[in-house]
Amino acid sequence: MTKMPFASPYRSHIFRSFPVLSFFLPYSNTFNKIPHSHSKSCRPIMSEETHLSDYPKPLSPPLPAISKEIELNRALSATSKSTSFYLTLKDVIFEDEWMVIVNKPQGIYCDTVLSSVPQLLNSKTDLTDSKTETNSLELHLANRLDRDTSGLMVITKSHKVAAKLVKAFTDHKVKKTYISICIGVAPIWDRISLKSGHGRSKFGVWRVYAASDVGRSLPGGSSVRDMATTFEVLSVNGQGKFKEPTKLTINEEDVLIVEEPGIVAGEKNDEILVRAYPQSGRTHQIRLHSQYLGISIRGDVKYEGVSEWKGKVYNAHELHAETLTFDHPITGLTVEFRAPLPSWATRALQKELRQEEIVSH
Repeated sequence: MTKMPFASPYRSHIFRSFPVLSFFLPYSNTFNKIPHSHSKSCRPIMSEETHLSDYPKPLSPPLPAISKEIELNRALSATSKSTSFYLTLKDVIFEDEWMVIVNKPQGIYCDTVLSSVPQLLNSKTDLTDSKTETNSLELHLANRLDRDTSGLMVITKSHKVAAKLVKAFTDHKVKKTYISICIGVAPIWDRISLKSGHGRSKFGVWRVYAASDVGRSLPGGSSVRDMATTFEVLSVNGQGKFKEPTKLTINEEDVLIVEEPGIVAGEKNDEILVRAYPQSGRTHQIRLHSQYLGISIRGDVKYEGVSEWKGKVYNAHELHAETLTFDHPITGLTVEFRAPLPSWATRALQKELRQEEIVSH
């Protein structure tokens, strides 16, 4: 395996080799512990500084000072929206008698989406052949998205189905892709995979840790867990080619093993449209790995993303849960769901199309 630094680019061979049933809306306008529980009596006597030095050191920086106020304002805004938010039929990607899959908007909490599902199901007309009394449904979130992340959410209609799907997500049996716009220096790689540690101290924030620290204890009793993501560049400053998501085949010898601090972002001059393939499901995984690579997601102030870009203020980060592929919890058939791209992604792709039109003329 290759260890950091990761300047050497590589290309993975990717292919799709399995049949799926696909359900998606067309792209709008563009594409139709180890526990640390020693009691005080048995702890060795040492200074706090010496004690803390025994723990793994995070490789990513702490939160920027500016992020606290911005995040608070965003949270207050999302809370104020919760009282008036409701899903509409156009937000529904798929529904059957066991689950409903919706396209969550940016800036809305998952629990707000869940609480609006009964109203949605009561107002449906031709989504299913038979009506189901919403009072009898046992609605659960099978997956969760960050407040400002848009895209696919799975809501199950029974405890049994919820248990199966939650286990599938936990066991990494669900294949996922995300789209984001990052700001930074255009990377020299077209595709890159990296493995690292992931964790946070008690009451701390999520950070990237060295891969060799996986399993080690952190202050507060949690431990470092593994985290792996593959990224591919779709376009830089509107120049590139949109690709359909594909099944990844990753050569372990090409995976970059994180052991050193990440790239310190220089001048942030480039707008990079990126697709991410998370192989694990850690909190803020794509956001953390994007920061580590020096291309933080636009609007993601928590992880050094710009809040202003070319005269415009961004009130949320631009990350979108694009596709989900998994075995249906009842039928066993492999199904794929795709959400339409958000407006910020279609604008980036329209830049690409305009560039092609200029070249063709």
